[in-house]
Amino acid sequence: MTTVAETSRETPGIFAQRHRALTVGMVALIMLVAFEALAVATAMPVVGRELDGLGLYALAFSGALAAGMIATVLGGRWGDLYGPVVPLWAGVAVFAAGLVVSGTAPTMDVFVAGRFVQGFGGGVFQVALYVLVSRVYPAGLHPKVFSVFAAAWVVPSMIGPVITGVVVEGPGWRWVFLGVPLLVVPAALLLWRGLAAASAAGRTAAAGTSSGDRTPPGEHTASGGAASGRTPIGRRLGWAVLTAGGAALMQYGGAARDGGGPVLLLAGLAVLAAALPRLLPPGTVRVRRGLPSVIVLRGIVAGAFFGGELFLPLMLSAERGLSPAQAGLVLTGGALAWSLASWIAGRRPYDRVAILRTGPLLMAGGLLLVALAVLPGVPVAAAFLGEMLMGFGIGLVYPLLSVLVLELSSPGEEGENSASLGVGESVFTVTTVVAVGAVVAAFGATGPVYLACFALTALVAAAGAPVAGRVRV
Repeated sequence: MTTVAETSRETPGIFAQRHRALTVGMVALIMLVAFEALAVATAMPVVGRELDGLGLYALAFSGALAAGMIATVLGGRWGDLYGPVVPLWAGVAVFAAGLVVSGTAPTMDVFVAGRFVQGFGGGVFQVALYVLVSRVYPAGLHPKVFSVFAAAWVVPSMIGPVITGVVVEGPGWRWVFLGVPLLVVPAALLLWRGLAAASAAGRTAAAGTSSGDRTPPGEHTASGGAASGRTPIGRRLGWAVLTAGGAALMQYGGAARDGGGPVLLLAGLAVLAAALPRLLPPGTVRVRRGLPSVIVLRGIVAGAFFGGELFLPLMLSAERGLSPAQAGLVLTGGALAWSLASWIAGRRPYDRVAILRTGPLLMAGGLLLVALAVLPGVPVAAAFLGEMLMGFGIGLVYPLLSVLVLELSSPGEEGENSASLGVGESVFTVTTVVAVGAVVAAFGATGPVYLACFALTALVAAAGAPVAGRVRV
């Protein structure tokens, strides 16, 4: 029997001639998404002031997140039924159109609408990329592909905010949004070339008897549409809309400073409790072995990481006197550590359960170091080291969880299960962010409160260690 390690040695690498154009095209596309995500946060204060729409500031973020949740569900089923190529191109086109709408928006209402369109397109094509990886690359190369995907965030993390600041102060904030569609064109050309080569290689492999059973990326697979017991797409989209609405209610309820906040928060929790399980594999709420545990673990590590980072720059500025640029360097250190860990984990096979247990524990330790950095007697370097441990920990597990989702999916279900992974990650992250934000809103942005928030997210991260042992069926 051929092992994954042997398969990876026998097949061309992800940058070999057969895969090079497709790999580079996908990485370029992910880099643009990463740059846009980081650029929006930098440019939004100026956008809100110039369009006189600071009241819709939060909606510009939550609207894109809600659209992404809904689109992920649509894109997953679409890719399973008809292959990833059509949803990939449709998602890229809608993503670019949303950027154009936002960049030319005369009012904040139109800007928010553009963000919704953009989030929808991004959700569709990002889940299509997962299906594309499962169809084109041999299983032994999946860890390397997802490691490269993680590394694609490094350069935007380092230079994105700086470039955005220069553009905002020079040509203006609109070019932060209008410039990205121009860069989509060369990435799309690389993708087009790569997809053509992958289709030809897939047909050759399908005609042989020993080259595997990979399906050309654009071809329909009957198993995706014939699987019995799957929720009809219309009903599934309805549950996705409710899930996005519940997450939005939680966000607004957690941030509200009046008496209606707890009501909105509880209403959002109730909606999520009813809708979210319908979008996840059976047994996810009970953390059942296999795919459900993979989805729960992805949510835990994402929630702990982004919840832990939420108030880190503010704490470093308010409590330790760092400038925004210095605080940003701490976050950059975390991004570099994430990429380094992903590269290490993708180089060769390791004991998966050991890796998945180590990552959350490193994150918990990093968050505790960050918590200690709140204290005046602790060197501020503890925050930098803590952020790097957080980044290294999530970098070990994040790509591996993507690989496991594809391995644990039956043919024709890769898209739907990848969509479940994305939805679960988004909801876990929103829940953790809301919990931390509610603590700060209730007790004030003070040193002890920051310490409590970092300790809370450390507990969330540590909860991932026992879950890691359940990813094996």
